[in-house]
Amino acid sequence: MLSEQSAATVRATLPAVGASLAEITERFYAGMFAARPELLRNMFNRGNQAAGSQRQALAGSIAAFATYLLDHPDERPDAMLARIAHKHASLGVTAEQYKVVHEHLFAAIVDVLGEAVTPEVAAAWDEVYWLMANALIAIEKRLYEERGGGEWRDWEVVERVEETADVATFRLRPADDGPVVDFRPGQYVSVRVQLPDGARQIRQYSLSAAPGSSIRQISVKRVHGGGAPDGEVSNRLHARVRVGDRLRLSAPYGDLTLADTAAGTPLLLASAGIGVTPMVAMLGQLADTGHEGPVVVVHGDRSPAEHALRADQEAYAGKLPDASVHFWYETAADGADPSHRSGLVDLAGIAVPKGTRAYLCGPLPFMRAVRTQLIEQGVAPADIHYEVFGPDLWLGQAG
Repeated sequence: MLSEQSAATVRATLPAVGASLAEITERFYAGMFAARPELLRNMFNRGNQAAGSQRQALAGSIAAFATYLLDHPDERPDAMLARIAHKHASLGVTAEQYKVVHEHLFAAIVDVLGEAVTPEVAAAWDEVYWLMANALIAIEKRLYEERGGGEWRDWEVVERVEETADVATFRLRPADDGPVVDFRPGQYVSVRVQLPDGARQIRQYSLSAAPGSSIRQISVKRVHGGGAPDGEVSNRLHARVRVGDRLRLSAPYGDLTLADTAAGTPLLLASAGIGVTPMVAMLGQLADTGHEGPVVVVHGDRSPAEHALRADQEAYAGKLPDASVHFWYETAADGADPSHRSGLVDLAGIAVPKGTRAYLCGPLPFMRAVRTQLIEQGVAPADIHYEVFGPDLWLGQAG
């Protein structure tokens, strides 16, 4: 993987580079968007850029990749790379764009670190970058080939369902009536939406129904309170998209998928808020295939009224021979239903069978807390899988 000479240089300079990554990534994005403004308008999430979360995620991925190369010189962090590659493929990232990133990223490194970037240091970090970039390019090429080239298609809205005051489900069929690539439960599609200023912003939404149909279903939560550009896509979908309208969708991507497991494998599906969407797709698939093993369904929300797709969770769980449902609400839990509890999700009183494979989706504090509780109950860290909506600030930290 990393040459011995470069490994020694990266090891010596990693503390300095790591300490400066926040400033490096900030200058990188500023320089790239100044030179290529269309990337911010039509590919990168303007809300994440304004919040700084994309910069944090990039810095974390660079540091995690470099550290992994040093700690595991004969290996490659394929799980981390796959997660990034799926997100890139859903956006339509091309191999040529890695050259653009390289140009502006290394200009930012030199700008921040100055004379410390000797030719030897530049060559070593150049090697790190292209090891990561070429691995991602190869994975993304394979993903595009598997999905017929990764082309975007128009889909017609055939039904809109108001799940809660802030969550709407859109059911869509291909506008050209052509065949569709099936997906795995847990995957997402990108939706490209033209906004009033002409920007074509892209957002990812999990498919919230089981596979096996030409109909796609996404459930979109309206984002409040941030102001433009936060929530600009979700609010436009809620305000403007009705039955008969068309949306432009990517093929399905995502590495958090319901694995092929033995019929008796114990499973736990834990979600919070709109993180329920991929879990419902997984639960629907388990019901459709008649999964025989124990299935524990866990969800946390602000209140019963804000719990989207609850009826689907309960209906699918009711079709399984050994499923239990546990809901927590921060306010106004239904005391008449023993499956409804007040407060935050707490697995202390929930039986988690030995050998459980767990899937988590929701805010980072929720997933960290649930992961800790599962490990305390004996679930192997390797059997705990997660999905982050937006930039993955947990990347390289979940272990």
